Amino acid sequence: MNNKMSRRSFLKVGSAAAAAMTVAPASVLGKSKKTKPTPMTGKLKILGVGIGGRGAGVLRELETEEFIGLADCDWKYAKPVMDKYSKMFPNCKMYHDYKTMFAELLDKADAVVVATSDHTHAIIAAEAMMAGKHVYCEKPLTRTVYECRLLSKLAAKYGVATQMGNQGASSIGTKLTVDYLQSGIIGPVTRVDAFTDRPIWPQGLEHPEDQTPPETLNWEAFIGPAPMRAYNEIYTPWNFRGWWDFGTGALGDMACHILHTVFVGLNLKYPIKIEGTSTPLMAESCPNAEIVKLTYPERENLPHLACPEVTVTWYDGGLVPNRPEGLPEGVNLNIDGGAAIFYGTKGIIVSGCYGNRPYMIKDGKVTPLAEGVVPSVYRKVETTHQQDWVRACKEPKEIRVNSNSDFSQAGPFTEMIAMGVCAVRLQGLNQVLDWDGENMKFTNIPAGAKVKAMVKDGFTIKDGHPTFKKTFTEPVDAQKFAAELIKPVYQNGYTLPELPA
Repeated sequence: MNNKMSRRSFLKVGSAAAAAMTVAPASVLGKSKKTKPTPMTGKLKILGVGIGGRGAGVLRELETEEFIGLADCDWKYAKPVMDKYSKMFPNCKMYHDYKTMFAELLDKADAVVVATSDHTHAIIAAEAMMAGKHVYCEKPLTRTVYECRLLSKLAAKYGVATQMGNQGASSIGTKLTVDYLQSGIIGPVTRVDAFTDRPIWPQGLEHPEDQTPPETLNWEAFIGPAPMRAYNEIYTPWNFRGWWDFGTGALGDMACHILHTVFVGLNLKYPIKIEGTSTPLMAESCPNAEIVKLTYPERENLPHLACPEVTVTWYDGGLVPNRPEGLPEGVNLNIDGGAAIFYGTKGIIVSGCYGNRPYMIKDGKVTPLAEGVVPSVYRKVETTHQQDWVRACKEPKEIRVNSNSDFSQAGPFTEMIAMGVCAVRLQGLNQVLDWDGENMKFTNIPAGAKVKAMVKDGFTIKDGHPTFKKTFTEPVDAQKFAAELIKPVYQNGYTLPELPA
C-alpha cells in the first residue's frame, strides 16, 4: 500500500474537507440554526359534528375561529344553530350526516368538535385524528374501556391537540382541590365518596313502542355503529343518555365533572376491583339509581403525598353518601349537581361538581380553599376550557402544552367511568370483580357463569293486590358479555379501529 500522498492529492482532500466544514459547521459544533417552532397565528378551520345540544355550547366558545362545516342528524333540533352560523360564517356548509361532511371537507379542516351521543364519539374522533386533525370531544369521551384506550393512543400517535368536554378540568376550583390534596394538608386519602343529583332524563325504562321517525331526522345516522332498532321519540334528542346502546346514564354524564379531581388529585390509573348495585337492572335502559365502588392500588408517592390503596364510591339517582363529621348542620353537600368528599388522615376536603367551591374540614373548622396557601402543582387556565384547546391546537406539537383534559389523561380517566358501567351491568354475578387494567380484562368471572337483565316488570293490581310477572332476557355467557362491554362490536358497516402498536 502506498502511504505517500502527492501535493495534488493532499490539496484535493483538504479542499473537500474544508467544503464539508462550510456546509455543516453548525451541526458539527452543536450550534444548530434550526428555526424554533412558532404557534399558528390564523384562525382554526373547524368542523362540528352534533351541534343541536351540548355542541351548541361548545361552538359558542369557539366563535373566534372559522366554522367550515356543521353536521347533525336532527335538523329540527339543530336548526337554530345552523341558522346562526349560516349568517356568521356564510361559507359554512351544513350536513345531515358527518360522513358526507368528512368526505368533502375533512382534508380542508384543522380541527373537529364532536358532541354527538356517547356511542358515536369514538368512531368520529378516531377518523378525525387518523386524518391528523385536532379533536375536542364532549364527555364522556367514550362508552367503553377499549374506545377510551383507542382514542388516547391515536392522539399520541398522530400528535394532535385534544380536549374532553369536562369544562371543570379548567376551573379554579379543580386547581385548588388538586393543589391542596397533593400538598398533603389532609394527609393520605384512603376513601372518597362522590355523588350526583342526576339523572334528570328518563331511566329505568322498558322498550318503547315503535314509531316513524320525522323527516327532519336521519335515523340511520343517529344509530351509527349501534344495533339497529326502530325509532321512538324517547331516544333522542338528549334522552339518549338513559339507554345502554347510546349512553352511559348519570354516571357517564356527571362523573366526568365530579371525579376529575379524584382521578388527577390522587394520581389514579386503573382500578383493581369493582362492584356495582342498582335499582332494577333493565336490559336496555340505565337504572334509576346506582352505587359503584372502585378500589385502586397503592401508587408511587407524590412529593408531598403518600398514595395508599383508596376506595372511590359513587352514588346517583337520589342516593347520597353519609355526611362527613364536622360538617355543620344545614349545609347541603350538593354543590352545583354533586360533590366529591376526600377522607384524609388529617382532614376532609369537599369539592363540588366541576370542582366548584371546594372547602376543607379540619381541626373543627370549615375553610374554603384559597390560592397561595399551598404550593401550586396544577396548571391554571386563564381562558375558557375551549379556548385553552384552541391554544393547544395552534402550538406545534414540539412545544405544545397539553390542555387540562387532553386525551392522554381523559382516556384513562373515562376508563374509570366505563368500569363503573361494567360493574352495574355485571352485578348479577354477585361478586367483586377483579380487573387487569393493562390488558383490559376481568380475571375472576367464572367459566360458564351467566347474566341476565329485566325486560318487563309485569306489574298489575289483581284483586286489590300488587302482582309482578317479570320477564328477563335469556341468560348469556358472562365472560362473552363482559368482553363486549369492554370492546363493543360495531354494526351497520362501521368498523372499530384496532389499537395502534
